Amino acid sequence: MSDEHRSGMGAVPHDGGTGFRVWAPHADSVGVEGSFNGWDAASNPMEAEDDAYWYADIAGAEHGDEYRFVIRNGEQELHRIDPYARQVTNSVGNAVIHDHRLFDWRGDDFRLPGFHQLVLYEAHVGTLFDSTGDEPGTFALAAAKLDHLAHLGITAIQLMPVAEFAGSHSWGYNPAHIFAVESTYGGPDALKSFVLEAHQRGIGVLIDVVYNHFGPSDLSLWQFDGWNEFDRGGIYFFNDERATTPWGDTRPDYGRGEVRRFLRDNALMWLRDYHADGLRFDMTPYIRTVDGAGTELPEGWSLLRWINKSVHEQFPGHITIAEDMQGNPGITTFDDFGAGFDSQWDGRFVHPVREAIEAYRDEDRSMEEVADAVSVIYNGDPFHRVIYTESHDEVANGKSRVVSEINPHDEHSWWSQKRSTLGAALVLTSPGIPMLFQGQEFLEGGWFRDDVPLDWHLDRRFHGIVHLYRDLVELRLDADGTSAGLQGAGLQILHRNDEAKVMAFHRWGDGGPGDDVVVVVNLSDTAFPEYRVGLPSPGLWRLRFNSDAAVYSDDFGDFDSFDVEAFPEGYDGCPASGTFGIAPYTALIYSREN
Repeated sequence: MSDEHRSGMGAVPHDGGTGFRVWAPHADSVGVEGSFNGWDAASNPMEAEDDAYWYADIAGAEHGDEYRFVIRNGEQELHRIDPYARQVTNSVGNAVIHDHRLFDWRGDDFRLPGFHQLVLYEAHVGTLFDSTGDEPGTFALAAAKLDHLAHLGITAIQLMPVAEFAGSHSWGYNPAHIFAVESTYGGPDALKSFVLEAHQRGIGVLIDVVYNHFGPSDLSLWQFDGWNEFDRGGIYFFNDERATTPWGDTRPDYGRGEVRRFLRDNALMWLRDYHADGLRFDMTPYIRTVDGAGTELPEGWSLLRWINKSVHEQFPGHITIAEDMQGNPGITTFDDFGAGFDSQWDGRFVHPVREAIEAYRDEDRSMEEVADAVSVIYNGDPFHRVIYTESHDEVANGKSRVVSEINPHDEHSWWSQKRSTLGAALVLTSPGIPMLFQGQEFLEGGWFRDDVPLDWHLDRRFHGIVHLYRDLVELRLDADGTSAGLQGAGLQILHRNDEAKVMAFHRWGDGGPGDDVVVVVNLSDTAFPEYRVGLPSPGLWRLRFNSDAAVYSDDFGDFDSFDVEAFPEGYDGCPASGTFGIAPYTALIYSREN
């Protein structure tokens, strides 16, 4: 038997058969039962290897065959789904041998754009489609919406977890089998086809992974080989108080080498076998701490560092993102034993910005807090954070979409349209990696539910708002060569007036014409026909975007905003100044002309 056949965990197909390997340190014996041997584990006993692994090579076992491991520990006989199963019939069914070599990638060589060119779109496969029925979505149905994302200018779609979960409807944050792709979505080849379709449209794909807990239901991993302590989870889990999370007592044992390898292998699998372009890690505070707050979990920190180093070494140009939300610069650096992520979701942006755009009264909007939210930078790198006003967490669990929070009685009112798009303008012009949540661009209301598909009729009804988002994305990506500064690191708050609720800031990379950008925002219901703001240099500043333009909505006022000639008259501590006209609840974007 060759070393090649003996490598790998789980079921590894090769010409003529499949090699099976499983870790079961407390087993007295292990066998493989499956459709290839009449479900008779005695026909294919596994050989004990070093370090408590068990191995068998079975001729004739091939792609598509179903199987389970049969583990005997004393009087216990346990029929277990392979922890490394690449496919399952369902979360409580059988493992399925899956041969990744059989998929035709058609020469796929897509490379993710630079982080400065990323515009993310968080999506849930089960609801991304247009349907009046109650069936769950699939990768194929979701792929039909990729043209919409390409038209919008999205450069990467971030999928909520697609690992096999219990039931047919879920957010995905209850993983039962982390190596298997959700069967109701279509399974492994359907995900590959989705990725390929996205890449052909110039869209990268990021996968959301959940390593802070498993399950808690439908867990074949639970007491996998019959051993446990204190009635806890056994070999894959902490068996003391460190097991406890808000989602059940199912935190993996980050200090155990075999479990660490299990998680690292999983992370690398998505990038290698599915051509994913990056990973988003769910709720990392419950990996790096015991309680999600202050009690450090050193094994969790070191696991995150190890996975991120492995990704950077083996898959350069890919991105890893943490949902940490605590503003910890150590999340996005390897220095001082940091976790080494490329970026992190930033609670210091979303919370104050949402508070400002959702507040009922203008006097309750804090321009100081908005300015601070715009200004946050971690480790001197603006792309160490992901910024947004909507995500799956922000539009559920007692909270709604921004348009519904602004006006729950009429989520498509003038106020909802104006202030939600003002929030979008802040997302797409502030330092950071901008992210939208599915349907945000056509004013999807209510709250996110995993069994209610998007209302794509709104895409047609509010096509002007979609146009607004597209224009913002094009400016963010410097599509016309006039706004490169939105991809730069430079930021200066030029003006902040808490009484008038007006703010202006300067963005730049190298500086100069085609690079310097000034953003002016009015967070009040007052129009200002002539409002003076300090500017970084004299000359002509061309209006590139006005969120009050009537082309975006019949409800908008098409206020007389205009190009600005800045004169060398100091103001706001700046060497020049100009006068702007700005409508209520509006964002204006200017760039410097020659």
